[in-house]
Amino acid sequence: MADEALDDIEDVGGEPDKKKLSGKRLIVFAAILVLVLVGGGVGAAFMLGLFSSPPPPPTEEAGAAPAPVAPVQQRAFFFEVPDLIVNLNTSGRKSTFLKIKIALELEGPQDVDRINEVLPRIFDNFQVYLRELRVDDLNGSAGMYRLREELLRRVNIAARPIKVRDVLFKEMLVQ
Repeated sequence: MADEALDDIEDVGGEPDKKKLSGKRLIVFAAILVLVLVGGGVGAAFMLGLFSSPPPPPTEEAGAAPAPVAPVQQRAFFFEVPDLIVNLNTSGRKSTFLKIKIALELEGPQDVDRINEVLPRIFDNFQVYLRELRVDDLNGSAGMYRLREELLRRVNIAARPIKVRDVLFKEMLVQ
Protein backbone atom coordinates (compact mmCIF):
# COMPACT_ATOMS: atom_id res chain seq x y z
CA MET A 1 0.00 0.00 0.00
CA ALA A 2 2.83 2.29 0.64
CA ASP A 3 3.99 1.82 -2.90
CA GLU A 4 0.61 2.90 -4.22
CA ALA A 5 0.69 6.02 -2.09
CA LEU A 6 4.13 6.87 -3.45
CA ASP A 7 2.85 6.51 -7.01
CA ASP A 8 -0.06 8.85 -6.24
CA ILE A 9 2.26 11.41 -4.68
CA GLU A 10 4.58 11.34 -7.71
CA ASP A 11 1.62 11.89 -10.05
CA VAL A 12 0.34 14.84 -8.07
CA GLY A 13 3.56 16.64 -7.25
CA GLY A 14 5.81 15.41 -10.11
CA GLU A 15 6.29 16.64 -13.65
CA PRO A 16 3.17 16.95 -15.81
CA ASP A 17 2.71 14.60 -18.75
CA LYS A 18 3.95 15.97 -22.12
CA LYS A 19 1.24 16.39 -24.76
CA LYS A 20 1.96 15.03 -28.21
CA LEU A 21 1.25 17.17 -31.31
CA SER A 22 -1.64 15.76 -33.25
CA GLY A 23 -1.52 15.41 -37.06
CA LYS A 24 -3.95 18.30 -37.57
CA ARG A 25 -1.89 20.71 -35.49
CA LEU A 26 1.29 19.71 -37.30
CA ILE A 27 -0.33 20.42 -40.70
CA VAL A 28 -1.65 23.80 -39.49
CA PHE A 29 1.79 24.84 -38.23
CA ALA A 30 3.43 23.73 -41.49
CA ALA A 31 0.85 25.67 -43.54
CA ILE A 32 1.41 28.82 -41.48
CA LEU A 33 5.16 28.46 -41.93
CA VAL A 34 4.78 28.08 -45.72
CA LEU A 35 2.48 31.13 -45.93
CA VAL A 36 4.93 33.25 -43.96
CA LEU A 37 7.83 32.19 -46.22
CA VAL A 38 5.87 32.80 -49.44
CA GLY A 39 4.61 36.15 -48.18
CA GLY A 40 8.14 37.18 -47.27
CA GLY A 41 9.40 36.17 -50.70
CA VAL A 42 6.70 38.14 -52.51
CA GLY A 43 7.32 41.14 -50.29
CA ALA A 44 11.04 41.00 -51.00
CA ALA A 45 10.34 40.74 -54.74
CA PHE A 46 8.17 43.86 -54.63
CA MET A 47 10.80 45.73 -52.67
CA LEU A 48 13.48 44.75 -55.18
CA GLY A 49 11.25 45.91 -58.04
CA LEU A 50 10.77 42.56 -59.75
CA PHE A 51 7.02 43.08 -60.05
CA SER A 52 7.06 46.78 -60.81
CA SER A 53 4.53 48.28 -63.18
CA PRO A 54 5.68 50.54 -66.02
CA PRO A 55 6.04 54.19 -65.07
CA PRO A 56 3.09 56.43 -65.93
CA PRO A 57 3.43 58.52 -69.09
CA PRO A 58 4.90 61.97 -68.48
CA THR A 59 2.44 64.80 -68.17
CA GLU A 60 2.73 68.31 -69.54
CA GLU A 61 3.76 69.55 -66.09
CA ALA A 62 7.03 67.67 -66.45
CA GLY A 63 7.85 69.66 -69.59
CA ALA A 64 11.43 70.32 -68.49
CA ALA A 65 12.60 66.92 -69.72
CA PRO A 66 13.22 66.74 -73.49
CA ALA A 67 11.04 64.34 -75.45
CA PRO A 68 12.87 61.30 -76.86
CA VAL A 69 13.65 61.58 -80.56
CA ALA A 70 12.10 58.83 -82.68
CA PRO A 71 14.57 57.05 -84.96
CA VAL A 72 14.33 58.05 -88.59
CA GLN A 73 12.86 55.24 -90.62
CA GLN A 74 14.47 54.52 -93.93
CA ARG A 75 12.26 54.93 -96.93
CA ALA A 76 11.45 51.78 -98.81
CA PHE A 77 12.76 51.38 -102.34
CA PHE A 78 11.18 48.83 -104.65
CA PHE A 79 12.61 47.04 -107.67
CA GLU A 80 10.11 45.62 -110.14
CA VAL A 81 11.02 42.12 -111.32
CA PRO A 82 9.68 41.30 -114.81
CA ASP A 83 6.73 38.91 -114.88
CA LEU A 84 7.44 35.22 -114.41
CA ILE A 85 5.32 32.56 -116.12
CA VAL A 86 6.06 28.93 -115.24
CA ASN A 87 4.19 25.67 -115.51
CA LEU A 88 3.63 23.98 -112.16
CA ASN A 89 4.39 20.37 -111.32
CA THR A 90 1.25 18.33 -112.05
CA SER A 91 0.75 14.60 -112.13
CA GLY A 92 -1.77 14.62 -114.97
CA ARG A 93 -1.59 15.60 -118.63
CA LYS A 94 -3.23 18.96 -118.02
CA SER A 95 -0.72 21.81 -117.59
CA THR A 96 -1.17 24.38 -114.87
CA PHE A 97 0.55 27.73 -115.21
CA LEU A 98 1.58 30.30 -112.62
CA LYS A 99 1.93 33.95 -113.58
CA ILE A 100 3.52 36.04 -110.88
CA LYS A 101 4.50 39.71 -110.57
CA ILE A 102 7.04 40.44 -107.86
CA ALA A 103 8.60 43.57 -106.38
CA LEU A 104 11.76 43.40 -104.27
CA GLU A 105 12.14 45.79 -101.34
CA LEU A 106 15.71 47.06 -101.28
CA GLU A 107 17.57 49.22 -98.79
CA GLY A 108 18.12 51.99 -101.31
CA PRO A 109 18.46 52.97 -104.99
CA GLN A 110 22.20 52.25 -104.88
CA ASP A 111 21.38 48.50 -104.81
CA VAL A 112 19.64 48.52 -108.22
CA ASP A 113 22.87 48.09 -110.18
CA ARG A 114 23.81 44.93 -108.27
CA ILE A 115 20.27 43.50 -108.69
CA ASN A 116 20.42 44.17 -112.47
CA GLU A 117 23.80 42.40 -112.62
CA VAL A 118 22.46 39.22 -110.99
CA LEU A 119 18.92 39.33 -112.43
CA PRO A 120 19.51 36.26 -114.65
CA ARG A 121 20.63 34.29 -111.59
CA ILE A 122 17.57 35.48 -109.63
CA PHE A 123 15.28 34.41 -112.50
CA ASP A 124 16.94 31.02 -112.66
CA ASN A 125 16.61 30.45 -108.89
CA PHE A 126 12.96 31.51 -108.95
CA GLN A 127 12.04 29.34 -111.95
CA VAL A 128 13.76 26.23 -110.62
CA TYR A 129 11.84 26.56 -107.38
CA LEU A 130 8.49 27.55 -108.89
CA ARG A 131 8.47 24.70 -111.44
CA GLU A 132 8.58 22.15 -108.60
CA LEU A 133 5.57 23.62 -106.81
CA ARG A 134 2.14 22.02 -106.99
CA VAL A 135 -1.14 23.91 -106.84
CA ASP A 136 -1.70 22.60 -103.30
CA ASP A 137 1.57 24.23 -102.19
CA LEU A 138 0.15 27.67 -103.04
CA ASN A 139 -3.17 27.29 -101.20
CA GLY A 140 -3.95 29.50 -98.25
CA SER A 141 -1.97 32.12 -96.41
CA ALA A 142 0.50 29.51 -95.12
CA GLY A 143 1.36 28.56 -98.72
CA MET A 144 1.86 32.20 -99.64
CA TYR A 145 4.05 32.74 -96.59
CA ARG A 146 6.25 29.73 -97.41
CA LEU A 147 6.55 30.93 -101.02
CA ARG A 148 7.55 34.44 -99.90
CA GLU A 149 10.14 33.14 -97.44
CA GLU A 150 11.70 30.76 -99.96
CA LEU A 151 11.89 33.43 -102.69
CA LEU A 152 13.39 35.89 -100.23
CA ARG A 153 16.01 33.35 -99.20
CA ARG A 154 16.90 32.60 -102.83
CA VAL A 155 17.14 36.25 -103.90
CA ASN A 156 19.34 37.12 -100.91
CA ILE A 157 21.71 34.27 -101.81
CA ALA A 158 21.88 35.41 -105.44
CA ALA A 159 22.27 39.14 -104.69
CA ARG A 160 24.78 38.84 -101.84
CA PRO A 161 26.18 41.21 -100.41
CA ILE A 162 23.08 43.29 -101.17
CA LYS A 163 20.32 42.72 -98.60
CA VAL A 164 16.81 42.38 -100.00
CA ARG A 165 14.35 43.21 -97.23
CA ASP A 166 11.21 41.60 -98.61
CA VAL A 167 9.55 39.97 -101.59
CA LEU A 168 6.18 41.52 -102.38
CA PHE A 169 3.55 39.85 -104.56
CA LYS A 170 1.83 42.28 -106.88
CA GLU A 171 -0.12 39.65 -108.79
CA MET A 172 -0.35 35.88 -108.74
CA LEU A 173 -2.48 33.93 -111.16
CA VAL A 174 -2.78 30.13 -111.24
CA GLN A 175 -4.44 28.84 -114.41
